[in-house]
Amino acid sequence: MKAYARARQLIDETHAADPVRTADGRPAELVYGERVEAWVVRLIPDAAPILRLAARCQHLERWLTPRTTFPEGKPGYLAWRRSLYMKQAERARTLLLEAGVSTEEAAEVAIWVSKTGLKTNPGTQALEDAAVLVFLENEITSFAAQHADYPREKFADILKKTWRKLSPAAQQTAAGLALPPAIADLVREALG
Repeated sequence: MKAYARARQLIDETHAADPVRTADGRPAELVYGERVEAWVVRLIPDAAPILRLAARCQHLERWLTPRTTFPEGKPGYLAWRRSLYMKQAERARTLLLEAGVSTEEAAEVAIWVSKTGLKTNPGTQALEDAAVLVFLENEITSFAAQHADYPREKFADILKKTWRKLSPAAQQTAAGLALPPAIADLVREALG
């Protein structure tokens, strides 16, 4: 469908404005969107085009709202995250409508991207599963390094909470990931 192709183009152009670059010089959020979409397709091989577009909308313009714009600590972090979900959902909806995607589908994507209905909405759950798998596969080592001051118990608690967000199928997939030994030990500790 022409609208889906245009939506993909608009989403990717938006991601391309991310000032953060990966080691190969690509916009970090474009790479992230590609990874989330790839995991959605691995988990749901016949994923609808609209779900694939929603996957690409993860972290949409996240760089515009740095974590430092919210207070330190857990309440500040949670407020920042909720704010991001809503901003990203609205931006995704706007881009999809601009591309000619139906109002209903654009609204559905906004629900998924806003993380509304986790555990009850299949689209929301698919995006969350994919995002967590991207984290485990690509980001957990750098996260651990950035938070080397965390006590082991805190890191294990974060992993437990993250694991609970996954569907049973995604938990099974995550359990089969080849993680660095130190991280794999932490995951086993968190889940044991």
